[in-house]
Amino acid sequence: MTGARTPVLPRDVNDPAVLDRRHMFHPGTHLADFSGGDLPSQIIAGGKGIHVTDRDGHRMIDGFAGLWCVNVGYGRTEIADAVHAQMEKLSYFHAYNGHSNEPAIELAARIAGMVGLDMNHVFYGLSGSDANETNAKIVWYYHRILGRPEKRKLIARDRSYHGSGVMSGSLTGQPGFHGLYGLPLPDVIHVAAPHYWLDGREGESERAYSRRLAQELEATIQAEGPETVAAFFAEPVVGSGGILPSPEGYWEEVQAVLRRHDVLLVVDEVVTGFGRTGEAFGSHLYGIQPDLMALAKGLSSGYLPLSASVVSDRVWDVLEEGTRRHGPFIHGWTYSAHPVCAAAALANLDIIEREGLVANARDTGAYLQRCLREALGDHPMVGEVRGVGLLAAVDFVEAREPRRFFDPARRIGARVTEVARQNGLIVRSMPKIDGIGLAPPLTLSRQDVDQIVDIVLEATHAVAAQIAPVPPSPGPAKPRDREG
Repeated sequence: MTGARTPVLPRDVNDPAVLDRRHMFHPGTHLADFSGGDLPSQIIAGGKGIHVTDRDGHRMIDGFAGLWCVNVGYGRTEIADAVHAQMEKLSYFHAYNGHSNEPAIELAARIAGMVGLDMNHVFYGLSGSDANETNAKIVWYYHRILGRPEKRKLIARDRSYHGSGVMSGSLTGQPGFHGLYGLPLPDVIHVAAPHYWLDGREGESERAYSRRLAQELEATIQAEGPETVAAFFAEPVVGSGGILPSPEGYWEEVQAVLRRHDVLLVVDEVVTGFGRTGEAFGSHLYGIQPDLMALAKGLSSGYLPLSASVVSDRVWDVLEEGTRRHGPFIHGWTYSAHPVCAAAALANLDIIEREGLVANARDTGAYLQRCLREALGDHPMVGEVRGVGLLAAVDFVEAREPRRFFDPARRIGARVTEVARQNGLIVRSMPKIDGIGLAPPLTLSRQDVDQIVDIVLEATHAVAAQIAPVPPSPGPAKPRDREG
């Protein structure tokens, strides 16, 4: 708890910083520190391209695209124009009992065409959390219609993030979302997330490691009873749990296990969807065949809230049969298929397609991965640099050989994050091992990459100098040295 000191706050009671502390209930925030003034108020006033500017005029590269979502960058007037036009035409109508609107219909068809994989039906919500709440209910409905009501257990992975609702928060594999809320719910089980560098055994190949995780998943299903296990929820790339690309053979091995035991596969593409990995979807990159899929974030680039649950033909046939027997599918949200949100998403997808942003995420992403490894891979405070497309992470260690991790209380990742912010770059500290993550807009250029890598390296040097008597290595490589 904070002390009893009186914080120094602006005198103007109408100052936004004062009103913020008095009235805003912020997500993921230390409430006492914030209201007491120990935690800075960071008010973002504007954004353009890959940059945001706070109310004091500090301009920063947004190296995390908001929260993994502003894929097309800030200030896209095409989206604003589409929203304005749709608001003048039809600002809202519900989607219950067969009601619809043209933007939502067009978007559903477009999503189905982009995803492929025999997934042709789209249910709309407003966030990735509610998409996974919907997916859990579809899974249970599906098995009940097939006469298997005992199939209720849902398996997810440690370090995963599937949302912060009651069920989606239970599926999330991070302790902060659980204990003080009485979660996870009883029917949720967690298995290991794939992190080969951290958990691979000596002499074990990536493929062998993937096979071992699949065997552990199968052992869990067997122990719980295959007749009780309904679905497996997983991200193609673990996101907020550390940015963990899937190791070689992982999805091939895991899908074989799920098929053997008739366990549905729910793929959470909230972060990876719409180009982030350098493919349109993580499922395309890794050869995944989902039964259900969760989409959000890049669907509208965060310009308006929108999510989608995408349903495979296999599951849809059972849902239709269920309504023949029992009447309407009773589930929905007031703002499902909101026409203005759908219009924003259509304009966003137009930009992604017209500007080739999926290919840019692949090509510029490969450049980002290479530059980060070249700049930081041999740094004595860096344990691993990893990533795929425009997703990247750097983990910090106290010693490389033998591997020794920092005491979490030293908050190395958070300190690097703060120095980077002061130097004009927003990154995000990562859990489990002290580290930082990057997920910049898909409009990133090579010149932007050079600037980002330089700032990350400078911030790493600065923190290393605070904890070691001698800076560990020379200054950052110049951009021209990396362009070659």
